[in-house]
Amino acid sequence: MINAIEVNSLIKTFGNNKVLNGLSFNVLQNSITGFLGANGAGKTTTMNIILGFLKIDSGEIRVFNEKVQFGETSTNKYIGYLPDVPEFYGYMTPREYLQLCGQITGLSEREINDRSDKLIQLVGLENDDRRVKGFSRGMKQRLGIAQALLNQPKILICDEPTSALDPAGRKEILNIIKKISSQTTVLFSTHILSDVEAICDQVVILNKGTNVLSGEIPKLKEINRQSNIEINFFNSRDKQHFLKSEKIFNRTIVEDKNKVIIEKIDENDRKKIMGELYALEIFPEEMRVIEPSLEDIFLEVTHE
Repeated sequence: MINAIEVNSLIKTFGNNKVLNGLSFNVLQNSITGFLGANGAGKTTTMNIILGFLKIDSGEIRVFNEKVQFGETSTNKYIGYLPDVPEFYGYMTPREYLQLCGQITGLSEREINDRSDKLIQLVGLENDDRRVKGFSRGMKQRLGIAQALLNQPKILICDEPTSALDPAGRKEILNIIKKISSQTTVLFSTHILSDVEAICDQVVILNKGTNVLSGEIPKLKEINRQSNIEINFFNSRDKQHFLKSEKIFNRTIVEDKNKVIIEKIDENDRKKIMGELYALEIFPEEMRVIEPSLEDIFLEVTHE
């Protein structure tokens, strides 16, 4: 597998505040990578360094094996960038804005027209000739993606692309990102973990400027396999009889009416529970395993 982005041992300090503390991670080509962390974890700082906007204290970044240099943005030929709040000329239509961007970047008139047509259709603005000043936040985000893709970059970097959007707007943006992922590597920061689970191939989780966990989401869930088990009893007598059993191991148990949730158990624990229920001749109404979510994993590795 080819790495589109390689981040190695980054250190960045602002005054007495060390924002990045030896950060390292890779982004695979044609993957969608979720870049996670609490506010202040270093996500935006890292993206600005990848774009050559900030100088690092030490470390190295490579984009398709080409070293990123502060102030020299030659590696940005590979990258399209969508900030969290994209700015536009409000008096322009989407097509007029893309034409201006194409002219600034030196595209031919034919390239501008062809790419604008395709991108406007991709982001669902082909039937909207209104001025951008009348656009909703979600429509502006869609236009921002079109602008970021105008130069046909190999990498798209998005900073909180779905923040402040309603569920319908978030779904539209995620669908667009999913569509382009076969041709474009996507790195996007977000605090909406369900968005990451919906479309990402891999994830990088930052805490205090360092990579505390990264990898493919299914594999991370497999590693953090401990889960909860929920048992619904037909009556309170069965529930109390089960809870009084001396063979029930020491685990956190949450009770609610005729239901119990036993937390942080593995496969062997589940077998013990089922064996004890059988021995006590208790047959519950329902028994289900609650698998770990990305949120569970995130909270565990970023917990102070």
